[in-house]
Amino acid sequence: MENRTGRKVASLLLAVVLAGVVGAGGMYYAMSSRGGMMGHNGMMGEHSGSMQHDEVNMPGLRGENATPEESAELAVMFRNFDTITREVENLPNGIRTVTRSSDPDVMDALIRHAVGMIDRVGRLDDPKIMIQSPTLDIFFLRGEEILSEVSIEDEGIVVIQTSDNPDLVAALHTHAAEVTAMADRGMQAVHEMMAAEGRTHGH
Repeated sequence: MENRTGRKVASLLLAVVLAGVVGAGGMYYAMSSRGGMMGHNGMMGEHSGSMQHDEVNMPGLRGENATPEESAELAVMFRNFDTITREVENLPNGIRTVTRSSDPDVMDALIRHAVGMIDRVGRLDDPKIMIQSPTLDIFFLRGEEILSEVSIEDEGIVVIQTSDNPDLVAALHTHAAEVTAMADRGMQAVHEMMAAEGRTHGH
């Protein structure tokens, strides 16, 4: 099947570089959330020293298949989440999101992350970030069924993702909400989501 996502992202990357934006281009997921999240045995008040250590070094942002640059982008976004605002519109067949930051460096990281993760989804190339949300699993299994359009507008980075697959549409809606939670509360949202899933560091 022809990869429409990959073609669109390649064109966007070229356009962004030509426009002089530092770096090219996500959700998640990771933060996506690809999306998921770090917890402390489900006890938010336990091991406060370890939590502080993690907040500083953020080891959960590393991944089995992620580059150091990708992990660094996530760290910039998590450390400066209070500069990020986000709007989400759930469409019948997907999502439309607008994400922006009041800090130019954070905005550059947002763009690089969004474009990079959408490209990975199109290539079914899972970065396997430690805190990655399980919601993202289906994206890396069936990413060729997602059509992604990305543009840099005055309002921020606009991402429209649609699919004819109801399971993917549901995952897009869920992941968008997860990313919004992380934009609102930073790593605290990650701790909460991982604790709710019964996950701990390294799982």
